[in-house]
Amino acid sequence: MQHEVTTADTAEQMGSGDVPVLATPRLIAWLEAATVQAAAGLVGPGQTSVGIAVRIEHQRATKVGGTIEAMADPPTTSGRRLSFVVKAIDESGHVVAVGEIDRVIVDREKFLVRAAEGA
Repeated sequence: MQHEVTTADTAEQMGSGDVPVLATPRLIAWLEAATVQAAAGLVGPGQTSVGIAVRIEHQRATKVGGTIEAMADPPTTSGRRLSFVVKAIDESGHVVAVGEIDRVIVDREKFLVRAAEGA
């Protein structure tokens, strides 16, 4: 998944810092989106996957106008738990971030009911 860094994606705009470079929360969102895409073939009818753990090392700044490719390797699985190795690369081929994101497969309707009840 490729993304171009805009002013709205900066730490300054997102409140996660005071510099005009790619914010870590936005980078994590892009990496999480890559895991959602990678999990699509493992989720059955009536199911979805939800994020449960994020371990990311943001190693390199990316300026506005830069391009990031966010990718997730096929997951290792343990029951309903999916563990992804993720990576972000910039247009120069430099590693911007590496880490792991875990998701769990849930019944979509039951999850939404519990969420509405605050459980």
